[in-house]
Amino acid sequence: MDNIELRLTLSEVSIMDLVSWIASGAMIFGGIVPYVPQYRQIRRTENAEGFSTYVCLALLLANTLRIFFWFGVHFELPLLAQSIIMNFTMMVMLHLCTRVTQLNEMSTKRRAFLGHATESLLEGLSPEKANREENKELLEFAEGMEIRKRHECAELQQGKPGLKDASSQTDPETAHRFLDFDHRYFWKWTKFRDYIQFMCVFTLIGGYITYMCLDFPVYVETVGFLAVFVEALLGAPQFWRNYQNKCTVGMSVKMVGFWTSGDTFKTAYFIINKAPMQFWICGLLQVGIDIAILLQVWIYRKNLHPISKPAKPI
Repeated sequence: MDNIELRLTLSEVSIMDLVSWIASGAMIFGGIVPYVPQYRQIRRTENAEGFSTYVCLALLLANTLRIFFWFGVHFELPLLAQSIIMNFTMMVMLHLCTRVTQLNEMSTKRRAFLGHATESLLEGLSPEKANREENKELLEFAEGMEIRKRHECAELQQGKPGLKDASSQTDPETAHRFLDFDHRYFWKWTKFRDYIQFMCVFTLIGGYITYMCLDFPVYVETVGFLAVFVEALLGAPQFWRNYQNKCTVGMSVKMVGFWTSGDTFKTAYFIINKAPMQFWICGLLQVGIDIAILLQVWIYRKNLHPISKPAKPI
């Protein structure tokens, strides 16, 4: 009898149930997959110029709004879990980009300072002696920079507190903070903690307003629409960054490929599960932007360097 009951129980688990479980798992964890190759590329090259951090901003806002929307309309739990995991992933990406950017800026300022110091040192020397001194200085500088770079990379990998947050070594006069409330440097802050502060303020204010307005269907539906619409514009910052640079070097093509396949799967998931109309309409918009970025990869395929930007003052 026990064997018969076990067979009946197993027969109740249909293929459709298995497909549903797999689809739910893909919805929860599939969203973070595109950022794995981009994370590895930034860490390997120690350069975050090709990746737009506004992508992180769009996803953080969209998923936080979606969490607010869940308290008004209890949609499927896999979508709620996806939003929580995605927020964590974007904070990890921001932490890496902030750290790498600060290390690069410190190296650039150090090279510029030593370059000016070398020029001052060589003033007044004879041409032949100046050339010998300059070559000696340049050789020592190159060797010193290489040794320091290896030392910094080793300490970063070991997670030593001295360099774990490189932005802590930034000159206070050039640091940009969230609490300065300077709109010119919005989402261009120096320290990672400023991004955390912004998200805490946004979550607290948005959470309070949502709690007070849960009984107003218009507000709840507006929050839901804003969540999917902001997420639909996810690729727009990356598209604009590529357009400005006239180059896609530094951007992971694998990431965009995962975007395209994931957004296609997500849109189909919305349609099959009869999600609200704004969900699958915004999904189609996402797929369109993804395809536009892939076209940029082909158009700018011969451009190996971004358009030069004006040098920052020292």
